[in-house]
Amino acid sequence: MIERYFLWTVGCQMNVADSEKLAAGFTRLGMEPVAEANSADIVVINTCSVRQHAEDRAYSQLGRVRLIKEERPDLKIAVMGCMVGQRTRDLEKRFPFVDVFARPQQFEPIMELVEGPAEDLGGEFWPSTFAVPEGPTAYVPIVHGCDKFCTYCIVPYRRGRERSRPIDEIVREVAYLAANDVREVTLLGQTVEAYGHDLDDTPDLGDLMRELSAIERLTRIRFLTSYPKDMTHRILEAVAELPKVMECFSLPVQSGSDAVLDSMRRGYTKAEYLEKVAEVRALMPDAGITTDVIVGYPGETEADFEETLELVEALRFDKVHTAAYSPRPGTIAWRKMPDDVPAEVKSERLQRLNAVEERISREINKTLLNTTQTILVEGVSKKGQHYGRTRTGKLVHLDAPARPGALVDVRIEHAGPFALRGSAVDALAVVD
Repeated sequence: MIERYFLWTVGCQMNVADSEKLAAGFTRLGMEPVAEANSADIVVINTCSVRQHAEDRAYSQLGRVRLIKEERPDLKIAVMGCMVGQRTRDLEKRFPFVDVFARPQQFEPIMELVEGPAEDLGGEFWPSTFAVPEGPTAYVPIVHGCDKFCTYCIVPYRRGRERSRPIDEIVREVAYLAANDVREVTLLGQTVEAYGHDLDDTPDLGDLMRELSAIERLTRIRFLTSYPKDMTHRILEAVAELPKVMECFSLPVQSGSDAVLDSMRRGYTKAEYLEKVAEVRALMPDAGITTDVIVGYPGETEADFEETLELVEALRFDKVHTAAYSPRPGTIAWRKMPDDVPAEVKSERLQRLNAVEERISREINKTLLNTTQTILVEGVSKKGQHYGRTRTGKLVHLDAPARPGALVDVRIEHAGPFALRGSAVDALAVVD
């Protein structure tokens, strides 16, 4: 009898949300989580294929679980997430000890493995099965899949085409979360502004934000990840006008070179990206903007990379998430483009970009010294400090404990490139 489960997750916030949803389904069946795989009746490994490092971690976890199954043949093992495509033959040959492979959001095969009544747990998006909140913040997927097919990205092949959830279903979930002490939700999509285009009445992200803003106990709304071509002026106006929506954008650019952007099939030029950032800052001058950049993409020249550095210098992002290109099997780039930038060149470019990013982030954060910033307290860090984020997404550590879920005004006393630290202005916000 399967009563205990161990759930291991790597990857993006979408994977975290999928794992939380699956855990909620297990809970409805009366199952309990355990902290170690060797104590479980079923082990579920939720994988990511966007970066080689994430795949390597999943392979290592599978190796450890295989040893447990050799000692306990009755242990059930399921693999889900972006490593699982439409065809699983190669995975089955490589990992014959795995009982079932499930694509993202394909919960039914796993539920059948534990002999639960899958039909009782809702449809494709499990509308009646909500993740159990573990703190004052929660992730809420609103659109699954991606239609963009950038040359380097495996996500469309693993998560399928864009599929939006109905507004009323999302409102029910967020209302449930708010009633269970969640004060901030982050709306998720691979390209979150694509929300609604496939629904009958074609609502957009702004329409959804307006509906969610009416939920009384909900304090804050965030959203990610953005895609420049999908980010309309109407959506930006909603972000600017709705007090509960945070002025915080994750807007990947990937490269500052038009030649590289075209090769990546990103669907916009550098000029168009600059116009979109200018539009955001015209409506919300203090908005926080982070971005993603890939260095060493096939064919990237030194001149292309210099254009990326120039763009980062010009736009002064709050944070740049950087990565060296690695070919993902099954993508267009893997099939058609030689990985021709030497590893040492990728590493050198990554170091140069990270140095620029760290300097700019430090300079931006120093402007917040001696200011008062309002954070929503999210929890406690590994170092024992309570922390939260500002409206624009800045991570702030508190010098004294505070109640999770509380909005606390913090006077910023220290500013590093990646985080701020300060003291609560109101002593009543501090917990003894």
